[in-house]
Amino acid sequence: MSYRGTIGILTGGGDVPGLNPAIRAITLRALREGYKVLGVRRGWAGLVELVQNSEADNSNNVIELDESTVNAAARTGGTFLHSSRTRPSHLPQSNLPVHLRGQYTDAVSDVTSAVLSNIEYLGIDYLVPIGGDDTLSYGYRLHKEGVKVVAIPKTMDNDVPGTDYCIGFGTCVTRTIELANTLRTSAGSHERFLVIEVFGRYAGYSALLPAMAGAADRCVIPELDFDMDQLTELMVYDRNRNPSRYSVVLISEGAKIKGDDTMSFLGSEKDQYGHAKLGGIGRRVGEELKRRSPKYNNGKRINVVNQRLGYLVRCGVPDALDSVVPMAYGNLALDLILSGTSGRLVNIRNGVYGSISMEVINGPHKVVDVKKFYNTARLRPNFKDLQDAPLFIMNSD
Repeated sequence: MSYRGTIGILTGGGDVPGLNPAIRAITLRALREGYKVLGVRRGWAGLVELVQNSEADNSNNVIELDESTVNAAARTGGTFLHSSRTRPSHLPQSNLPVHLRGQYTDAVSDVTSAVLSNIEYLGIDYLVPIGGDDTLSYGYRLHKEGVKVVAIPKTMDNDVPGTDYCIGFGTCVTRTIELANTLRTSAGSHERFLVIEVFGRYAGYSALLPAMAGAADRCVIPELDFDMDQLTELMVYDRNRNPSRYSVVLISEGAKIKGDDTMSFLGSEKDQYGHAKLGGIGRRVGEELKRRSPKYNNGKRINVVNQRLGYLVRCGVPDALDSVVPMAYGNLALDLILSGTSGRLVNIRNGVYGSISMEVINGPHKVVDVKKFYNTARLRPNFKDLQDAPLFIMNSD
């Protein structure tokens, strides 16, 4: 088949199960349609650090993809192209590759001109970034600069606007349910509260959906600051009516106790997108539950089993949904490329595959509709009005 062009694929931000199946789907279809496929390594970093010299070793920045490589990788989790949180529009001097340091001298530089030059040097006709809103926001920037971009949404938080589903979310929910049920044995053995911290910076989908499936008695989400006494009273009530004498709460990492000014962070260092690493709200809530529990438990303190799930829900192989959806997303991307269309984000809306303008990436964060899906008095999901709801209950509106 005659050569039709070159497609570049990259994965940015945190790893999730389902990335390799998406890369496989794009590559297999593209090769059969006559395209050459390049895998850009380490997200946007590969396009920043590429050296335009035929003698240079760029194997750490870009590789040519073939069927055998992507077929083997698709059975594994993570991303075999590797990832980073590099932000070319805000690159610190310490992260500049040596060959660019004479060209950019500010403490923080916009190296987009170098990225555009490298895309041209590689002969990339279409670029397919797979990532969350941070990675995709820079993809949209390149689209505005004239690069043909077709984007695929990925994030554990499921908060990319314009789509009901992001790669990685299904496995996150599956693992959260499994791990919560596994941890029950320890909580029940010691008659304790079980406090589980899960992903969710701005959106509470990864706490709310497992709670809907019965993984927890209560959940607290970033969309609504919660009252600590209210949660304590409910947790004591749940524990004391349980024959095994324990109760469970899922806590989104971005949740805030009423009166807090900020989220809970593991440190003050921020990545290039301005995000400090979240974590610690589960530990804080656990300590407060212990301290306040005597007030609602006849003067007796209740101890806590505290677990932050973290990478346990984003490592390993994808579940069935994160094997099938990436396949569909990859083929949707090729459909757009074959039709000469760019500047689109492939998506699912109300259970139907399609695409939407990438401009949606710069819109407001996708968050839980608290009024519709969250019972603020009981700190748990609403289970009403599910007629005509999409697969994961909550849509992208």
